[in-house]
Formats: sequence, C-alpha cells, structure tokens
Amino acid sequence: MELWILIGAIVFLVGFGIFRFMKARKVLTTLSEDEFRQGYRKAQLIDVREPKEFDGGHILGSRNIPLSQMKNRLVEIRKDKPVYLYCQSGTRSSRAALMLNKKGYSDLNQLQGGFKKWTGKIKTKK
Repeated sequence: MELWILIGAIVFLVGFGIFRFMKARKVLTTLSEDEFRQGYRKAQLIDVREPKEFDGGHILGSRNIPLSQMKNRLVEIRKDKPVYLYCQSGTRSSRAALMLNKKGYSDLNQLQGGFKKWTGKIKTKK
C-alpha cells in the first residue's frame, strides 16, 4: 500500500513538472545569446536572481527584480514592452514568465542557459 502511494506521488510530481515545462514553452521564447543581445536594449531587461547574485555580476543595463519579490513589484514592469528575463540557469526565469503570463504579460523572452552562459559585458557592484 505504501509503495503505491509513493509511486502515485512520483507520477504526480513528474506529470506536474512536465505540465509546467510545456506551459512555459507556450508563453516564453527562449533566445540564443545573439538573439537576446539583438533585442534586449529595446526591451525591459530583468534579472530575476536574488540581490547578492545580481551584485556579484549582471548584464549591463538590467534591473534586479528577484522572483521572490516579483508579485509585489509588478507595477515596475510594463505590459506594452517586451520583457527579457534571465536568471543563473533558466529555471527561475521560466517561473517568472509563468507568473507574468498569468498577470497579462505576453511578449516574454529568456536567455538560453541563463547568466552562466552569458559572454557579453557585465557589471559588478564595487
């Protein structure tokens, strides 16, 4: 009996993960670094990592709106301009995109591979 409960829980979690992944792919465009670079200056560039990560290095021109604060800071993000998101690897930016999409944002993009794959200019806090 306990084994079936465990198996059911695992199946549910895997299914839920697949559902979120497919939903994120529908609402979010993943861009290569070159594609990201071509469009981010005309968009809202948002780093969804935590402040310490942001201070350690971020893409020049980005704003720090951590995923943990996003619900309370939605007024800082315009719905009429493209949103370019990135985090360290892509997981948090996908979650941020799902949240933004629920709130009516539509032009959502993320950096493929996240900040750890970025080779362009960065800024660090001194």
